[in-house]
Amino acid sequence: MDILTKAERSARMRLIRSKDSKFELRVRSAVHHLGYRFRKHVPTLPGKPDMVFASRRKIIFINGCYWHGHNCHLLRLPKSNSAYWNPKIRANSARDARHRLELKRTGWKVLTVWECQRADFGSLMARIRDFLGSPPLRHNTR
Repeated sequence: MDILTKAERSARMRLIRSKDSKFELRVRSAVHHLGYRFRKHVPTLPGKPDMVFASRRKIIFINGCYWHGHNCHLLRLPKSNSAYWNPKIRANSARDARHRLELKRTGWKVLTVWECQRADFGSLMARIRDFLGSPPLRHNTR
């Protein structure tokens, strides 16, 4: 049983960001600091990827474990209104899989970063560096 009214729950759910979450901003900032350059949320690509490295033909999705149905300790399916939420989360996961497949078919390499990986940020950044390859050389413009 939800302790909030329907209006209160709706108001809280509206506050959850689909883009630019704190975790996404942290990952993007760290990747940028390493010297990689990317575009954000490209609408012409399936799934509007969070980070697009066009010259490398690589994409990174930064997913929340709850919303995208990641099978980890952060996924706790709601007990109230489960007839709505369970199919919604399964549909999100299926849509994500379709987007990844479509991107791979068109020559993109795809990495999914999960919110639960924030606990070991150093390992996450090493995984991203391995995925992206050598960062570009920095040129001194002075």
